[in-house]
Amino acid sequence: MVTKVTMPQLGESVTEGTISKWLVKVGDVVNKYDALAEVNTDKVVAEVPSTVAGRVTQIVAQEGETVPVGSPILYIEEMEAYAADVPNEDVAKEPAAAAASASWPVQEQERISNGKAERVTNAAADLRQGNGKARFSPAVRHLAQQHGIDLTRVSGTGAGGRVTRKDVLAVIEAGGQPAAAVQQAAVVQKVQPAGLQPGVSVLSGPAVAPAGRTSIAQGDEIIPVSAVRRTIAQRMVQSKHEAPHAWMMIEADVTNLVQLRNRVKDEFKRKEGITLTYLPFFIKAVVEALKEYPMLNSTWDQDRIIVRKNINISLAVATEDALYVPVIKDADRKSILGLAQAVEDLATRTRAGKLTADDMTGGTFTVNNTGAFGSILSMPIINSPQAAILSVESIVKRPVIVNDMIAVRSMVNLCLSLDHRVLDGLICGRFMQSVKNKLESIGPDTNLY
Repeated sequence: MVTKVTMPQLGESVTEGTISKWLVKVGDVVNKYDALAEVNTDKVVAEVPSTVAGRVTQIVAQEGETVPVGSPILYIEEMEAYAADVPNEDVAKEPAAAAASASWPVQEQERISNGKAERVTNAAADLRQGNGKARFSPAVRHLAQQHGIDLTRVSGTGAGGRVTRKDVLAVIEAGGQPAAAVQQAAVVQKVQPAGLQPGVSVLSGPAVAPAGRTSIAQGDEIIPVSAVRRTIAQRMVQSKHEAPHAWMMIEADVTNLVQLRNRVKDEFKRKEGITLTYLPFFIKAVVEALKEYPMLNSTWDQDRIIVRKNINISLAVATEDALYVPVIKDADRKSILGLAQAVEDLATRTRAGKLTADDMTGGTFTVNNTGAFGSILSMPIINSPQAAILSVESIVKRPVIVNDMIAVRSMVNLCLSLDHRVLDGLICGRFMQSVKNKLESIGPDTNLY
C-alpha cells in the first residue's frame, strides 16, 4: 500500500508551505514519525514527520518549492506492501493523476510507467505552448490572479517546463515582463570566495540590469533570497500596505527597576537557573495596561473590530538570518518569574529551530526588545493582524530634572506603532502612560513570584 504524505497546515490561516530541505531521498526506508522534510511557512519552520513506516518511492515537491496545504509532497510504500512486492494498481493511478497535472518530477514519473510519463511530457509541452490544457497549482494561479499575470505567457523552470511560484514571482519582480527576460540576467560565476556564505554569487563581469532590476557592478555580491526572508518581506509589505501606521514614543524613569534587578539577579539565577533580564518587567507592565485598555489587544477584520479576551504576547526573537515571533500564551496570568521562564524557553527554542506551530499562533499584541541591540529609538512595523506593537529601547543613564534638581537617572524610551483604523492617539496615549506609571512604580517590594 502506498501512502500519500501531504503538506500539513502548520498554524491557523496558513495556506501553503515551502520545502526548505529534504531529509530523505527516494529509496530510503523510514520509520513512523521520522522527519521527512523541513518546511517554512509565514509562521514557523517545522519538520514534517512520516505517518507510516516504509520506503520512499516518490518525492513530489522540490526544495525551494511552495506547496499548498493538503497537496502531496511525498509517497511512501508501506513496509508490508513492498516486502510482499505486490503492486497496488489503485494507488499507482493516483501518482499518475498527480503527474498529469505537472506536479511531479519527470525522472520520478518514469518510475511508474513509460506511458504515464509520456502524458506528463505532453502536459509540459501544453504548458510551454500555452494551449490552455496545462494545469497550474492553486498557489500559482492565486498569485498570478492577484498580479494580473497571464500564465500562458510565463516560461516555466520547473520539471518538464512546469510554471512554479518562483517563476511568477520573477515576472512580478521584473515589472510584469515575461519570465524569460529575468532569466537573461547577467551571468554570474558560482564561486565561493573566503568569507562568503554558501549560495552567494559574485559577478565576474559587467552586466546590464533587466527591466525592473537594479544594475550590478563588478565585484557585487548576489545573495539568493531564502524562503524565510521572502516570507518576512511579503508580510512586512502587506502590513505596511494594509494598516495605516501611526507612531508615538514616551520615556520612563526605570531607575528603581534597574536597582531592583541588580540587587536580586544573582540570587534569582542561583535559585531559578535562568538570567533575570529587564524584558519580563516590561511585558508585565504591558499586559497590566492591556487589561485597562483592551482596544489595544484587538484586530481589524474588514467591517468589524475583534477585541481579544486572551492576552497573548508575541515576542520578536532575532536569529542570524531571520526574525521569528513566538507567543507567550495567557501572559496576563504569569508572574515576573513565569514571564522570565517563558521568554527564556521561547528564545532558546527559536534559535535552536525547535519552535512548534502552536508556539507561533494566537498572538494579540507584540513586544519588541530592540534595546538589546543598543537602539534608543525605533518605528516597528505592526505584526498584522494585531493592532499595535511596542518596542522597548535601551536603558541609558542621563541627567534629568527631579524636584527642580538635576539627577542622573536610568531612562528608557517606549515606542508604539499602531493601526490607525483601530486605534487613535487618545487611547494609545493613555495606554502608554499606564505602562510608564507601572514601570516607575516598581520598587524594592515588587513581587517576582
